[in-house]
Amino acid sequence: MARNLWIGKPGLLREIDQAAKSWDRSAELNVTEFKSLEGRITTIAPPRTVRRLKFSWDWLEPGDAQHLTRLARRVNGPGLQGSPTPSYGPLAVVDPASVNLLGPYQAAAQSSEPGGTDHWFTVTGSLGVLPYTGDTVIGDFGEATRVGWKHGLWTGWPVAPGMRVSWQVPPDWNPALATAQLDWKRADGTYLSTTAVTGASVVTGTAPAEAAFVTPVGGPGEAVLAGLAGACLTIDADPVAYALGDGCPPMTVTAYSDVPAARLPYRNISIDLVEV
Repeated sequence: MARNLWIGKPGLLREIDQAAKSWDRSAELNVTEFKSLEGRITTIAPPRTVRRLKFSWDWLEPGDAQHLTRLARRVNGPGLQGSPTPSYGPLAVVDPASVNLLGPYQAAAQSSEPGGTDHWFTVTGSLGVLPYTGDTVIGDFGEATRVGWKHGLWTGWPVAPGMRVSWQVPPDWNPALATAQLDWKRADGTYLSTTAVTGASVVTGTAPAEAAFVTPVGGPGEAVLAGLAGACLTIDADPVAYALGDGCPPMTVTAYSDVPAARLPYRNISIDLVEV
């Protein structure tokens, strides 16, 4: 996966190449325990968990420190690429430790919506999403069907020009027939270009100039019942089939500290973020 942290508004991601002094990426489980008079434990747990990130740096470069300060204090710089409009809203964070940028339930093909509309959309052809085993679903594909994977909020997954992105379609698809495709989009969501291969399960492409988002797309190349689980979207690494989806959720800063270092203009910075 990406070896450095990328953080910022979509279209204005900045790479923080200095390693954090401390880093916590534990999900918030929100499990509540109740103990009866007999000593038995009952728990209540929500169906979904929320991601939290905590970073802390010593002697951070002034430019990186100012970028994080702007994000924490909601002081916008220029708008999105090519636009004078201020970019208010949640942040995009490309976590260096994430193996798979698909959402956890998306990567596992666990859908809570009829037809799988929370995770997938039809680009061409026809698709039926059917219950399979456990919580997973499978796709009923037409011969010419191509399917796109949905991000939970944005028009695609946030990227920056020059990023090397790899996409592996579900391993259940026949690699001799499958198409793997990356659709690059500008910050306003308009289509920019496509990187695609046919007769392969993995495609790798470099985000072009102006790219702010990427949408992974694929098709099995035949009329077939085929699984939707196991796909993987990565940055600067080879994709791993069936890797746990860490997601790339929109996040908001909940805590922040800025302590001048002993040698100015370096700064000691800490920042906490939560999935929103």
